[in-house]
Amino acid sequence: MTGETGSGEERGRRAAAIVRAGSVQQALADGTLPARVKVTVAESVVIGLLKQNVRTFIGIFGHGSTELGEVMRVYEQAGALRVHPVRNEVEAAHAATALRWVTGQKAAVITSIGPGALQALAGSLAAASDGIGVWHIYADETTEDEGPNMQQIPGGGQGAFLKMAAAMGPAYTVHTPWALPEALRRGHNAVDDPYRARPFYLLLPINVQPQLVDMNLGALPDGALPRLGAAADGPGSYDEAARVLLEADRVVVRVGGGARDAGSEIAELLELVDGFAVTSPIAAGALPYELPRNLTVGGSKGSIGGNYAMENADVLLAIGSRGVCQSDMSRTGYPRVRRVVNINSDPDDVVHYNHTIPLLGDGRATLRRLIDALREQGAERRDLSSPWAAECLRTWQEWVDFKQRRYDRPVLFDEVWGREVLTQPAALKVVTDWAAGRDDVIKFFDAGDVQANGFQVSEDDRPGLTFTETGASYMGFAASALLASGIADDGFFGLALSGDGSFTMNPQVLIDGVQHRARGAILLFDNRRQGAISSLQLDQYGVDYATSDQVGVDYAAWAASIAGVQALHGGHSTDELRAALDAAYGYDGLSLIHLPVYFGTDPDGGLGSFGRWNVGPWVENTEKLRHQLEI
Repeated sequence: MTGETGSGEERGRRAAAIVRAGSVQQALADGTLPARVKVTVAESVVIGLLKQNVRTFIGIFGHGSTELGEVMRVYEQAGALRVHPVRNEVEAAHAATALRWVTGQKAAVITSIGPGALQALAGSLAAASDGIGVWHIYADETTEDEGPNMQQIPGGGQGAFLKMAAAMGPAYTVHTPWALPEALRRGHNAVDDPYRARPFYLLLPINVQPQLVDMNLGALPDGALPRLGAAADGPGSYDEAARVLLEADRVVVRVGGGARDAGSEIAELLELVDGFAVTSPIAAGALPYELPRNLTVGGSKGSIGGNYAMENADVLLAIGSRGVCQSDMSRTGYPRVRRVVNINSDPDDVVHYNHTIPLLGDGRATLRRLIDALREQGAERRDLSSPWAAECLRTWQEWVDFKQRRYDRPVLFDEVWGREVLTQPAALKVVTDWAAGRDDVIKFFDAGDVQANGFQVSEDDRPGLTFTETGASYMGFAASALLASGIADDGFFGLALSGDGSFTMNPQVLIDGVQHRARGAILLFDNRRQGAISSLQLDQYGVDYATSDQVGVDYAAWAASIAGVQALHGGHSTDELRAALDAAYGYDGLSLIHLPVYFGTDPDGGLGSFGRWNVGPWVENTEKLRHQLEI
């Protein structure tokens, strides 16, 4: 049976059949949706995405997507999907990323041709860097080459935008209608990969979208990709790894983003090998903060204890880690390590270091087999009485005391503000303690010194409470992420911790957040500058340059000018900040809390840096050490 046309009436019937059945698959099985239908390519795209349970679309329509927009209008009217129009494509990319990251809910970013697609592509860097699967659907130039299309990339040559998108990740141009099933299959494999999820860029030429095709809906892909099992043993790999770990005197375990779901296995292994864990910022909460063997973050913005363990360990067990520059101290983070055991699902990451025993497979399953191998070689739970444990616990206490001194001195005089204001460490401690008592609060740390101080202060006891976009360190991510709280099927209270520099990169959420019923707050840490770069300049050259301005902004007035946004002042004390947070939490909508914070040379105003990084005047020494190391 073949549908008659791609008309709105026929579309409405197809959409209604999908809604009644509950899914495309069930509608096909029931026969209420014909297996073969004559539809436009744009409608085929929508049905194909619905078949993969993509029902949320965020973005901006334009002249390049009128047909796609009309299909979505009909399908939304039937209740098959939701479209969330926004005011900036970077914001759309961030909101879709946050939605998938926090809730698992799939989403697609939609744009027209040209500038909008370029902005969304830029925004997709966050998802690409952090391993989040998001569909990106962009209009593209026609396939007829009748002359330059308005807003296409200028110049000669075919597929200019495809080449650009393909540099970011997997991409496909639907150059002919029957290319669509393969395009959707490749996209499914990218965005739903259980280990290496990433954005997929589906380019829809504006002349192909309205073309009618006799589509076989059964040919459109669906189904879940399987997870891997434990790493293959190879020539005694588990036994060798167990032996190396048990013979070591000082084991450090790097917990990367790929190990966020393996906390119980890691905790058990740490006791068997007398090891201490150092986490990547993205893995916050994988191990409870109070676990004695959890030294939290390590790297150029790590903890004193975490960096001590990295500097002095003789064996490294890396789990789900990419070896990112700041966490890895530009490959100098483990100067005394001679052997590495690396558990990873990525074939490149698993052999990142030399002298490695690679265990390529699922993290949790592989850890279980490694634990079995350790016990077979006589490993038993170790207490904290070894010299290695004593050293790590001593440096951890140094870190606790270091932070407490800053919490005990919460306000400092700031020359710009002309009065005492809260420091970032003290304010962040208030926020993290306040959020810990509320199960529905999700924290987003924006790029900059708020982010760096934030993951150093964070004390999460489980994953999923804090999301810090350290993969791309994209300014404006946190505020944009709040949009996900209103779009999600199961809502939450989002708390974006953002600096004034990051917020002004993407302030559109003040409008879009009201439109889409976001619930949460932007806590705007205002130090009148790009504090992370100012601090770096001061550390490296003794003077900051071109990272601040003299323009005062009344952020509370800005927020109050938008109907539906609650404007609050965070005050100048910890009690006032708590009161502002309470007021935001009690508001059924979006709030902005303006908080002046300290910037200056007083060491109690921040948490400092404790590692190496291959930038600026540090390059010579960092690279010299790097080339002396064998791993």
